[in-house]
Amino acid sequence: MSTEEPEEPTAEQARHRERMQRRKAAVDARIAAATEERGVLLVLTGNGKGKSSSAFGMVARALGHGMRVGVVQFIKGTYSTGEEAFFRRFPEVVYHVMGEGFTWETQDRERDVRAAQAAWEVAAALLRDADVALVVLDELNIALRYHYVPVEDVITAVRARPAHQHVVITGRGAPPALVDLADTVTDMRPVKHAFEAGIRAQRGIEL
Repeated sequence: MSTEEPEEPTAEQARHRERMQRRKAAVDARIAAATEERGVLLVLTGNGKGKSSSAFGMVARALGHGMRVGVVQFIKGTYSTGEEAFFRRFPEVVYHVMGEGFTWETQDRERDVRAAQAAWEVAAALLRDADVALVVLDELNIALRYHYVPVEDVITAVRARPAHQHVVITGRGAPPALVDLADTVTDMRPVKHAFEAGIRAQRGIEL
């Protein structure tokens, strides 16, 4: 057993400990003040990669807590994705792929509007279902941007949803009214993307 006296902290170590103690006290105070518990609306928007990936990360987290999840994909529908293949394995997940592809691929506005409105009917039903704890409306912002679905209908349904239900809405160009309503908004900003260097979409990364 060592009988050596512990070394006295240096002045730099003491200052660091003091700073961390102050920071911990501030963080603990903010956590203690956050007492409200209810469902939240998250909007993931911007031109950068990762909006849908973030939403599906929350799906995995919700499943870890034994929650039921509903997913509606508004645009992506012409190719299979890894997240669809994975999450369809779980009976707790209701998964709807309702889109018919990106607008520049379909080149048919009426068809896009019909698909988006059909997807919205499914989404609205999930937003009324108290048994569904998390609803992910993937690429809904794009349908709103092109006026395939009225933003007023979305805001009304989100406001009227069960109090405990969480909602995640993804896609570029989130309308200001939806941003104002949201509890959490993340704007993904592109810095660099492999596609710009001629690298095609990769399984496990984009697909």
